[in-house]
Amino acid sequence: MASVVTMGSSLEQELVVRPEPTLDDGDHDRFTHIVLEGYTPKDGEFVPLDNSVVGAMVNSTPVKALCGKVWVPGRDPQKYPLCPTCREIAQSMGWSLPTG
Repeated sequence: MASVVTMGSSLEQELVVRPEPTLDDGDHDRFTHIVLEGYTPKDGEFVPLDNSVVGAMVNSTPVKALCGKVWVPGRDPQKYPLCPTCREIAQSMGWSLPTG
C-alpha cells in the first residue's frame, strides 16, 4: 500500500512512498515451470483455462504451474532447468517432455 507524504513549503508537493517488496536472491527457485493452459477431451475440442503464459506476460498477471507456484512470467524459460515437481507431475500424467 502506498502512503502519501505532504511536504510543507511555499510549493505544495506530494511524495508517494511505496514500500519495496522484500525479495531474496531467489536463485534456488529459478526453474522453468509447466503451466497447463487448457486441455482437449478425447471426444471434443480444446478447452482453454484462464492460465495463459503469453497473456500473463503481456498483462503482467500471474499464472499457476503444475507444482502450485504462482508467479508473473517474465524471464526466458530456456535459461533455467525444469522444475523437478512439475516434471514429476507431468510424467505421472503420461506427458512427454523434452530432454535436457
